[in-house]
Amino acid sequence: MNQILRTAKTLLSVYYAHMLEYRAELFLWALSGSLPLILMGVWIQASQGGQFGLEPADFARYFLIVFVVRQFTTVWVIWEFEKEVIQGRLSHRLLQPIDPVWHHVASHLSERLARLPFALALVGLFFLLYPQALWLPSLTNLLLFGVAVIIAFTLRFLIQYTFALLSFWTERASAIEQFWFLFYLFLSGLIAPLEVFPPEVRQVALWTPFPYVIHFPTALLIGLPVDFWRGLLVMLVWSLLFFIGNRWLWRQGLKQYSGMGA
Repeated sequence: MNQILRTAKTLLSVYYAHMLEYRAELFLWALSGSLPLILMGVWIQASQGGQFGLEPADFARYFLIVFVVRQFTTVWVIWEFEKEVIQGRLSHRLLQPIDPVWHHVASHLSERLARLPFALALVGLFFLLYPQALWLPSLTNLLLFGVAVIIAFTLRFLIQYTFALLSFWTERASAIEQFWFLFYLFLSGLIAPLEVFPPEVRQVALWTPFPYVIHFPTALLIGLPVDFWRGLLVMLVWSLLFFIGNRWLWRQGLKQYSGMGA
């Protein structure tokens, strides 16, 4: 256990120091996730003349929290892993006594810590410019939100890392992620709350993993009606399915990788 903790501490500290070298880029990365804040203005205007079941302040809070959730759940492992396989850099990682995935996990977690001050500053600026949306979530909602965000990041990472393992067979595994992103864009709640979707579409979406990486934790924090235990169960089931697929692809992929002469 002590060895595991020392290894984790070392990886996190190394990647955190690496991320701090790119502080200017981190600020730009934080800004690159500001699409929800742009959509917020569109939906606030639409809600003033339409019947959506949400008030303008609700839309403002929703898209603000979507912005926050995306700061914690953004994943890019597929592009890194694809490059490692194509360029042969994965071979060096395979010589180390730990699974290469932990390098990517440490990189993602360290980037979250380095990005956090910029995200908090943007949230503070938002409330300064739009004080009507300011509210205090309950402690229960805050705790449930924290749990949901952690599992959402885990699910998002597992999905993308599973797709990344297809790099053992194709040089364009990232194209699969780009196709998957189309469904993620519309069904996750990124461009619109699920509450404004037709009931039939909403019911189908709730059985997919997409709403649980954005809409679910967002709704928990701002107090929209969601079934926490059902959502938690769906997230865990999808996580388990992708984990099983991930481990199978990893074993088969290593055979393919060594067969390619790497």
